[in-house]
Amino acid sequence: MLPIVLASTSSYRRDLLARLCVPFTCDRPGVDEDVVKRAIRDPLAIVQELARQKARAVAQRHPEAIVIGSDQAATIDGAVLDKPGTTANAIAQLGRLQGRAHRLLTAVAIVHPGGIAEFVDTTTLHMRTLSPAEIERYVHTERPLDCAGSYQIEKLGITLFERIDGGDQTAIIGLPLLRLCHELRRLGVPLP
Repeated sequence: MLPIVLASTSSYRRDLLARLCVPFTCDRPGVDEDVVKRAIRDPLAIVQELARQKARAVAQRHPEAIVIGSDQAATIDGAVLDKPGTTANAIAQLGRLQGRAHRLLTAVAIVHPGGIAEFVDTTTLHMRTLSPAEIERYVHTERPLDCAGSYQIEKLGITLFERIDGGDQTAIIGLPLLRLCHELRRLGVPLP
């Protein structure tokens, strides 16, 4: 079996890939995401390009490996909601999302010695109407400052939603395992 490298330092993605019980390592891709976001406006094209660049950057250092790159963006009204970084930004993002549906795009690129496999998972999330006090309480409790859309669905963030339409709940956290398993099996990785 070829070695597997996750082109990420995200603890969320690392924990998801660990669920598959296959050995892997992590390597920081070192991609300047801001350059891509300035050059490309379409949210889908942004996540696809970033996943591809991350996987290719790490594959240069691990040419005989299966390298998994991923990127994710929350989108509403055609705009990308970046990781908020601050409490004020998280409160503002949740204020914009509350009472509305938005999409979460999760792109994956798998670079391997035979080429590249790519896919995107799209999930539509319907956030319930939230009061300013509920938003502030959530942000101060969870501190989702490093999460696209300013929520952690795998934790307390689930309380913010009325409905989630999508095929793979792990995509919301950052790595769509259902399709990833299919692609890894295709590459000869022994999964149950």
